[in-house]
Amino acid sequence: MAVNNQTQAMDSMPRTVMAKVFVQRDYSEGTAVKFQTKFPQELEGRIDQSTFQYTVNEVNAIFTKAEELGSRAYCEGCLACLTAYTVFLCMDTHYQRCLKELAQFISEQNEHQYLPKEIGRASCRERV
Repeated sequence: MAVNNQTQAMDSMPRTVMAKVFVQRDYSEGTAVKFQTKFPQELEGRIDQSTFQYTVNEVNAIFTKAEELGSRAYCEGCLACLTAYTVFLCMDTHYQRCLKELAQFISEQNEHQYLPKEIGRASCRERV
């Protein structure tokens, strides 16, 4: 629901203000999902560099948490095997829960930080 509100808010903004800026993936530590914290020149003067870095660092932290392998992930996998993966019809995986947390975080950041400055941040899962 929050993602729909975010999309509607972004759609209502004038198209001349909206420019695409892609934050590149950071492969310096392997293939784990991580984004570069380098501040894009296109955003200079539009938002504070510390706000941008906080957002990217938090997104990276959520993905790190989603990709952790621990006892929770092991038990989730065992339960999935025992139930022929039907357990996922009634519950989300740890990764899916983290992606929902990410969508909520991006929606909050858009609402409080980016949209007031006429910048919309899309979810990592969406290509707009």
